[in-house]
Amino acid sequence: MSRMIRITFTVLALAIGGPVAAQDVELPYWASIDTSEAYMRSGPGEQFPIMWVYTREDLPVRVVRLLQGWRYIEEPDGTLGWMSASLLSRQRTAIVIGEDLLPMRADPSEASALRWNLEPGVVGLLGECSAGWCEFEVDRHAGWVEQSRLWGAGEP
Repeated sequence: MSRMIRITFTVLALAIGGPVAAQDVELPYWASIDTSEAYMRSGPGEQFPIMWVYTREDLPVRVVRLLQGWRYIEEPDGTLGWMSASLLSRQRTAIVIGEDLLPMRADPSEASALRWNLEPGVVGLLGECSAGWCEFEVDRHAGWVEQSRLWGAGEP
């Protein structure tokens, strides 16, 4: 009988403690939209109005608050709202910011060979960043770009 009680308490502890532990993360942090359609809402629940519909998978967002399966996020233009945690990934991505083309280089140096020029608004996978340069991959084309031209790189 005591074995059954221990099993019951273990199951209850996991059921109650799991969601609490999932919310025990350091804020803010970077995330990205993990679906082809995601809704930003005015509050943390499906009963709240939809403010924006995102159709851009991998768009980077900054998570600034957590509440029971919902994330209060900031997107690249500064818009803030709530999104279901199930629509987000911890995959690091970034978006090219600024007005001019961003050179993607073979190595982390302005003197390095030019691979491609990226337009503002291009979204890609973010790799390691060091000394003002970040590894960046767009449609399987990889290289190095200046970190200051990426929203989603660096500390959130």
